[in-house]
Amino acid sequence: MKGNETASRFGKEQASMAAQWQEMRFGATTARVRIFDGGARTSTMPVVLYLAGGAFQQAEQRQGDLPVARRLAERGAFVMEADYAGSATNVFPEAMERMFDVLAGLNGCRKKFGGARSPLLIAGEEAGGNIAAGVALKARDQMPGELSGQVLLSPMIDPMMVSGSIRRADEIGMMGRWSDGWSRYLRAACGLFHPYAAPCRCTRLSQVAPALIMTADDDPLRDETLGYADRLLAAGTPVTRHVLPAGSGWAGLYSHDEGPWLDTVADAFSAFVHELKH
Repeated sequence: MKGNETASRFGKEQASMAAQWQEMRFGATTARVRIFDGGARTSTMPVVLYLAGGAFQQAEQRQGDLPVARRLAERGAFVMEADYAGSATNVFPEAMERMFDVLAGLNGCRKKFGGARSPLLIAGEEAGGNIAAGVALKARDQMPGELSGQVLLSPMIDPMMVSGSIRRADEIGMMGRWSDGWSRYLRAACGLFHPYAAPCRCTRLSQVAPALIMTADDDPLRDETLGYADRLLAAGTPVTRHVLPAGSGWAGLYSHDEGPWLDTVADAFSAFVHELKH
């Protein structure tokens, strides 16, 4: 299916906020996606490819809503969640490559979702944040200037798991899950050192899309998240960082539980997009 045909089908789904999974084709790639759209169309509304978390271990599609994706749509974004975690493709490089193809497809028809001035963003949480960061790096290399921004919410980007904050992972029951997830995703040992698989190991971070990066003081992924933000900044990439205080309920990001932290994410996203447009 060509880009304009894909956009036409999506357009029929945009009248409501019902988020139903459907298969769509992007060039040679078929992906399962669902749309979060508030229905208020503007010529500059952001178009967002959103990647959920799950420690690289999802075996089936989630049926429930994704709180962050829904909230961003309520704030005026067109949000497409793509399933990178099919049972046979939730590994590197297949998962990352498929999401790059989806992003490239969105780029080709984003005017159908917003307008000529709509910024294109990729966003991800936890494992999805890893893939989002990897896709942003590949976009810098293969479609320079087309990606407007990246939104990384506690991205799971360090397979070595040696940061100081990661020791808190047992407190929220995630240490074993993250360790197993990394083993699954990095099926081939060479993936451990590939910058698209472990962005924290990338040695060339200049000219990557501006980033909004968020974590919390009691987040086990805090140190690797902030470390990546620091390295992007050092490479000259514009970065907006937000560190929520301990006790803010940030762990709800991993369990898809709603809480006041969602409003903080939405406010930060709105401000970030505003800066991208000006």
